[in-house]
Amino acid sequence: QVQLVESGGGSVQAGGSLRLSCAASGGTSSRKCMGWFRQAPGKERERVATFYSGGSITFYADSVKGRATISQDNAKNTVYLPMNSLNPADTAMYYCAAGGPWYGYCSSSPTVYPSWGQGPPVTVSS
Repeated sequence: QVQLVESGGGSVQAGGSLRLSCAASGGTSSRKCMGWFRQAPGKERERVATFYSGGSITFYADSVKGRATISQDNAKNTVYLPMNSLNPADTAMYYCAAGGPWYGYCSSSPTVYPSWGQGPPVTVSS
């Protein structure tokens, strides 16, 4: 059983930065993919960034490329996602997810990830 505990959400001004953290415990073999999805009001949950520990393979949504860098600290079982140049379009609930991999990749579909965090909100004001 994988448990995920997130931290780092909050309210920031446009142009600001924050860092999301997700600490995992349990089920090491069941969380080769870890990362972040986000869901804005009235929208579907979308993948923001994932990290596949099997090959240190990262993925970024186009919307955050160049503004976010996902990394994993194996000693702390924690995945980090610092983001900068935040804008109001980044406002959403951010959920840490773990699972996979699926055929050697981290899936873009949130429905296949078995483990989820509570989701810290991120609010970016203009």
